[in-house]
Amino acid sequence: MNTTNTAIKVENVGKLYRIGEEVRARGSLGDAIFDFLKSPVTNYRKYRSLYNFDDVENFAGNADVGNILWALEDVSFEVKAGEVVGIIGTNGAGKSTLLKILSRITPPTRGRVEIHGRVSSPLEVGTGFHNELTGRENVFLNGTVLGMRKKEIERKFDEIVEFSGVEKFLDTPVKRYSSGMRVRLAFAVAAHLEPEVLIIDEVLAVGDAAFQRKCLNKMQEVGDEGRTVLFVSHNMPAVTRMCQRVILLNKGKVMVDGTAYEVVSAYLRHGETTSACREWGDIVGAPGGEVARLIGVRARNEKGDLSDSIDIRKPVSLELEFQVLKPGFVLQPHFGLFNEEGVRVFISVDQDPEWRGRPRPPGRYTATARIPGNFFSEGMIIVNTALWILEPRRELEFVCKDAVAFHVIDSMEGGSARGDWVGDMGGVIRPLLEWETRYEAQQEVLLGG
Repeated sequence: MNTTNTAIKVENVGKLYRIGEEVRARGSLGDAIFDFLKSPVTNYRKYRSLYNFDDVENFAGNADVGNILWALEDVSFEVKAGEVVGIIGTNGAGKSTLLKILSRITPPTRGRVEIHGRVSSPLEVGTGFHNELTGRENVFLNGTVLGMRKKEIERKFDEIVEFSGVEKFLDTPVKRYSSGMRVRLAFAVAAHLEPEVLIIDEVLAVGDAAFQRKCLNKMQEVGDEGRTVLFVSHNMPAVTRMCQRVILLNKGKVMVDGTAYEVVSAYLRHGETTSACREWGDIVGAPGGEVARLIGVRARNEKGDLSDSIDIRKPVSLELEFQVLKPGFVLQPHFGLFNEEGVRVFISVDQDPEWRGRPRPPGRYTATARIPGNFFSEGMIIVNTALWILEPRRELEFVCKDAVAFHVIDSMEGGSARGDWVGDMGGVIRPLLEWETRYEAQQEVLLGG
């Protein structure tokens, strides 16, 4: 029984692996025979070296040295009971290694882990399933491994089967299941057998969209019941929707631990130049023609800072900077916004009355379009830009596709159009509309003949 409020405690955990090295083939028959005779001893030493690190006891932890790799290094954090915590990072950051340590699949090289309560962790498709057993038998096998009594499993059995959607194949050996069917049943078992700690890796990517929505809703339900959830995913909208707290791993270390918006923003910005600004320093090579040339395109947050991570509740400004080279032309700046699926969100053209219908003299111009908060749906927004000549002739002076991009991030902090809804919210935009409800007290109605 957990007498504290801490469900998981990780202290200075490190995990060391030895990377395999290329074995060169011998050039003669005699050398090959000699290698064959001594192979039992060689193979034993090679196997032992994978788990024995006496020769690197004082190794500093540089992953680029020799055949040694620290998959995790000095990782420490605590998770309170009932918290839903996201763990994110690039491929190779150490996420799966950490979850395998927490699930007791592999031990840490150093450090310690405390977990209070029963753990369920479908880290990979069909983890813990026996291929020769049927789906029904594997439900009971998994429940037993989790420490459940037979009566407890029977009580939840119908819910598990209904959630998984594999009723028709329940008495078929799981070796004949598709990967989608296996992950459906694995997640259903893990989520319904009432573990105190539920650890979910990127297995949800295997299921279809409808099943992913069911899983996210179920994980939210598990968290609302006061159980602890660790959720690893590359789906940032799902992470921000599910988790109030997120941990970012980078090269085996904890880079940031904080609120979902703060950490996801840091993840999207990390390791690359900002996608919120694109500029052309040399006007000769800039897009455009004899009338005008493109100088820069920028996305700014409500504070006026360049930002490729925008709070869904806050406004964003788009800037188009261009140089007019010749007088006498009526020009019209233009923005086209698309979501990550390539669907056009909207098009906006310059409506500034100062220059609408007026020829522009030579000079540098910065046209700004301001978009209010609570307008976009969460996800990535890609911005195309263009400049049209309207008079004395009608033609396109320049166009720049994928000029800038930014991520719109929702969170559980409130104030957005999401309200209290935690499920999936599709759509190209997500405006915060004004609602009004009229109430009338119900009059007593007598029914009968």
